[in-house]
Amino acid sequence: MTAELATGRPGRRNRIRLFTAAACTAVMAVAGLAFTGVAHAEADRTVTSSITGTHNGYYFSFWKDSGDASMTLLADGRYTSRWNTSTNNWVGGKGWATGTRRTVTYSGTYNPGNNNTYLALYGWTRNPLIEYYVVENFGSYNPSSGAQRLGTVTTDGGTYDILRSQRVNQPSIDGIQTFYQYWSVRQQKRSSGTITTANHFDAWARAGLNLGTNHSYQVMATEGYQSNGSSDITVREGGGSGPTNPTSPTPGNPGSNCTAVLSAGQQFGDRFNLNVAVSGTNSWTVTLNLNGGQSIQNSWNAGVTGTTGSVTARPNGNGNNFGVTIMANGNWTWPTVTCRTS
Repeated sequence: MTAELATGRPGRRNRIRLFTAAACTAVMAVAGLAFTGVAHAEADRTVTSSITGTHNGYYFSFWKDSGDASMTLLADGRYTSRWNTSTNNWVGGKGWATGTRRTVTYSGTYNPGNNNTYLALYGWTRNPLIEYYVVENFGSYNPSSGAQRLGTVTTDGGTYDILRSQRVNQPSIDGIQTFYQYWSVRQQKRSSGTITTANHFDAWARAGLNLGTNHSYQVMATEGYQSNGSSDITVREGGGSGPTNPTSPTPGNPGSNCTAVLSAGQQFGDRFNLNVAVSGTNSWTVTLNLNGGQSIQNSWNAGVTGTTGSVTARPNGNGNNFGVTIMANGNWTWPTVTCRTS
């Protein structure tokens, strides 16, 4: 990981983290490999200098610029790490050589103390070159500080701030480049859980943040900067539930041709807009099941009945696309939606 996480910290960005230009060749050399497992379990392995590779069927990366930091590669997707203040900057983790919309489950312990450190799912894309983070936990310094806030996404039992920052003529996996960073930073810190990566990719796209078409690596990383701490993390693919914010068609009653799709509208400090696109029929009834504390403040292009709980919408002569404004009252989870032919 590079020093991109130091958004807003002058000078720190030049101390590249995950992969320096010297390491980029090694990264690209393994980025296209597909791992199908290993014939036998590999022995535990401790690394203390910058290196990338595979261990027990998982891609791993470790980088530090100086000092005392180490990562021990254990069975399957497990690794442990430790570092102290003699280390200026280090980062390492296990994952996959090629990122995708996979669901990632991780568990373990993470001990940041009141230090500058974080735990995050981290990756890159090319065409365009994008660096992205799903930050699950961090110490005293929020790694998205100074980034442009573009909204939130609620998924996997928590709410994440969505942000974007730009690095100008800085080190990357393709040498010195200018590129954007995309962020999801979890408001409720945790050290174990499931990350439905597709939900973050989709939320970024709704905010106008489109990833590149060519994915590089994706790892569950621990990082420390001028700090001390430790972690014991196991990562695997799979597990968890589907999107909290539905972005695909939601079918109505069995046999019905009516579908309704939610998409994000503008968000404010206490409320948010949702757009609803209905297809399959021009005579429909859409039901929005609001979450606790939420209420409808406004609606357009449909006749809407009710303000809390189950709210129904029907055509009013303005077509099959309508919208609502929902007062969040602290609950930013999207309602579920069903559609039936009237």
